[in-house]
Amino acid sequence: MIHEKIKEKVSVWRESNYKCDYPELSEILSYIKEHAYLRKAQIEALEHYWYVRVVLGTPDIETLYRDFYKGLKLLEVLGVPSKEFNGLSNLPIEIQRPAIDEIIKKIKSDDKFVHKCKLEGLRESLTLPYPSYILALAMGAGKTILIASIIAMEFALSLEYPQGYFVKNALLFAPGKTILGALREISFAPYEKILPPRLYKKFMVNVKFTYTRDGQKDIPVIKGSSYNVIVTNTEKIRLTKESIKKSYFQSLFKGIEQEDELKSLIANQRLQTITSLPNLGVFSDEAHHTYGQKIGEELKRVRQTINYISERTNLIVTVNTTGTPYYKGKVLRDVIYWYGLSQGIRDGILKDVRGNVIAYQEVSDENFIREVVEDFIDNYWSVSIYNGAKAKLAIYFPHIEDISQFRPVVEQVLISRGIDPSSVVLEVHNKAPKEVQDLFDNRINDPAVPYRIFLLVNKGTEGWNCPSLFACALARELRGANNFCLQAATRCLRQVPFNTHKAKIYLSQKNVSLLNNQLRETYGETLSDLNNQTRESYEVKLIVRKTEIPPVVIKKRILRVIPKENKSVKELSLSLLDLNFEKIKLKKSIYDLSPGENKGKILRCIGEQEVEIEEPVIDIYSLATDIADNYRLNYMAILNLLKKHLKENTIPISFSQKIKEAIENQILNYEIKKEVVEQAIALLKVDGFEKDENRNFYTEIQVNKTKFEELLLYWEKEGKPKFGFHYDPYNFDSKPEKEFFENLLL
Repeated sequence: MIHEKIKEKVSVWRESNYKCDYPELSEILSYIKEHAYLRKAQIEALEHYWYVRVVLGTPDIETLYRDFYKGLKLLEVLGVPSKEFNGLSNLPIEIQRPAIDEIIKKIKSDDKFVHKCKLEGLRESLTLPYPSYILALAMGAGKTILIASIIAMEFALSLEYPQGYFVKNALLFAPGKTILGALREISFAPYEKILPPRLYKKFMVNVKFTYTRDGQKDIPVIKGSSYNVIVTNTEKIRLTKESIKKSYFQSLFKGIEQEDELKSLIANQRLQTITSLPNLGVFSDEAHHTYGQKIGEELKRVRQTINYISERTNLIVTVNTTGTPYYKGKVLRDVIYWYGLSQGIRDGILKDVRGNVIAYQEVSDENFIREVVEDFIDNYWSVSIYNGAKAKLAIYFPHIEDISQFRPVVEQVLISRGIDPSSVVLEVHNKAPKEVQDLFDNRINDPAVPYRIFLLVNKGTEGWNCPSLFACALARELRGANNFCLQAATRCLRQVPFNTHKAKIYLSQKNVSLLNNQLRETYGETLSDLNNQTRESYEVKLIVRKTEIPPVVIKKRILRVIPKENKSVKELSLSLLDLNFEKIKLKKSIYDLSPGENKGKILRCIGEQEVEIEEPVIDIYSLATDIADNYRLNYMAILNLLKKHLKENTIPISFSQKIKEAIENQILNYEIKKEVVEQAIALLKVDGFEKDENRNFYTEIQVNKTKFEELLLYWEKEGKPKFGFHYDPYNFDSKPEKEFFENLLL
């Protein structure tokens, strides 16, 4: 696939320290890696994106594929069925080329051909009139922060290269109100950890964030301005005439009867503002909404709106992020970077689920609900995450009436375990009070929220970000082709720092095959892949227990320059300097090949020759200027001095240096003394460490699972706190240091 080809090229580009026409890009990428705020997957995605942008020149998808694949291989990787081009394999290249071009032309324009070959997604990619790329990262990998990083880098480079082809305005689409709320973290991203200080200051001074609101007729930005980040969804950008109420314009246009004309004007008002912005970049979070699982129907509203914008402004690039880059089992061709679920589990971004997908014969009876709740209490009731929020369980029901039927079962189990149901069980559905829905959408991660078991109907799938969710139960048997089973079942996989507990999924045996199929079609993986994947690294929090550590004092010999007192300068003279200089002569040895032992030949010296070296010269006028400037002396006095002592107007460069030294020795007013001083060296430097709620300094590192027990050193005797053997963020890979620590402190 194309993302694999790009990965190979990026690996070489990385070794060259990101060599390109924009040195600041290398500076930013190196800064990001040094500060280690972004995850490995996010950094790799940035590398892939910028390689395509600045090295390949931001090509459209067709050009991108043609650059990497030639001949029939191009059709093969684009997913064209082999039967459509089998007859070309034995033909000469010059005949293959126009035939290949004709097939690509049919993909773009022949509806019957596209339908027969199931190439709807490919057609959409090849017909886009602007560069559009997908960065596919599994849930929890940080797609929103990735978008923020790209925007910050684009703006920073634009400020450095005003005439360059960089983004100066960003339009960020969110597919729904829930996700729109989550995207507000764009404003609060730690940009100081993404951009070096010099670029960060310029970025923060210029950037302006805008979130569209219901009821606004326009977007509150200055038309034609730069460095705007506008976060919205399509409903707030592409208003249809039918969705506009008369109240939008009656107060402004009383007495005017052209209702359709006014509605069209208001519908396009926001788009007119957007299209006035130069060097626009469009970012779509959850890109599968752009393409859609029903791609055969009319274009999704996001894509339709982007196409409209591209026709009316300078659209630099479109960036789409998603965790589901598959359409009907095929990777979307726009994917330039792919980081899957298995990789997420292996790298600790997703919770391990190995052996924890539990299938039941029947999920619509009381026994299923009772067993799920009891199992959750047994395995997760004492579990909490890093911020103190308690582990949670989500049970998905088909109808609100089902909650009414099975809630008493949940409460009975809780009461039997001595738990008050009213404080831990919460129903969330469309008929729930607004304050309940607000808590669910916006405050679910607050450690003060007491609710542990959520009974859901049409809630809690895509966009629900609940890090403390450890278990999902589907109390319904699904038969539809939509992705509800997949979205609901995988909500609990999002990993949290320092967690070692697995996630758990409860569903029916029939839904196991459905989930497996949806995993294959959406992620290109199966339940077996996830079940066989285990975490390979652990996140370790290093806390600085002692900050008041006295420094080590060492002795150091230094050279100190001390001014002389009452230094009197006599008339300058060059009389003591040997002013006779001759051309440099060297001896040159001449070698020739002569017969040696074993019929071989060796080099022998057959003579020597004396060679005169023509050294570069400087005229006395330039030398006088140089000396007068460096030592703040009178030019004419220096020139007369040189004329008095030198016979020629030009001298060798090497001899001019001797003259400078002779003059400096006569006018210097300082002396150099050697001294021994004591210097304190701090044993603890907390630069780069964070502070927790207790004001303790800490940092986080990843430790490989296979080395965790062997290399993680601690001291836990008589209630003493644990110790690491190196105060700096470190990967525990130095056994000599570990032995030194043991000998010194234990």
